[in-house]
Amino acid sequence: MIKNMETKTFKEFAKCMVDYIGEYMDNIRERRVLPTVEPGYLRPLIPDEAPEDPEKWQDVMADIERVVMPGVTHWHSPSFHAYFPTANSYPAIVADMLSGAIACIGFTWISSPACTELEVVMLDWLGKMLQLPPSFLACSGGKGGGVIQVCRE
Repeated sequence: MIKNMETKTFKEFAKCMVDYIGEYMDNIRERRVLPTVEPGYLRPLIPDEAPEDPEKWQDVMADIERVVMPGVTHWHSPSFHAYFPTANSYPAIVADMLSGAIACIGFTWISSPACTELEVVMLDWLGKMLQLPPSFLACSGGKGGGVIQVCRE
């Protein structure tokens, strides 16, 4: 648990995390792809109860290597050849940061017009790239496009 932080402290923490991510990505090939931990490895590394007092963000950062990384499968390692890699790139990471800050819930147009309309346009782009018929596109004026719809006909 990290105490509620002021903007200045948030910026320091975020810059540290960006540096950590950059180092992680630059040196991922040095890490074992699969962890060597046994089931239950994590419990002894953290308190039995939720902390009552907030921790410093620097302590949280230290816990990433001490607690989390020993149990991580490194999907973006060039030596990982199972399943499919997740959509990860520096632009995607930065977009996730913005998405987390805006915290858009786009379940209806009024809940976030920009979120809803951007989704519709981008899914039209995808539909065009896949060469879907115009009836699948929102820009066609038909019933398709944008979001998954339930057909009740």
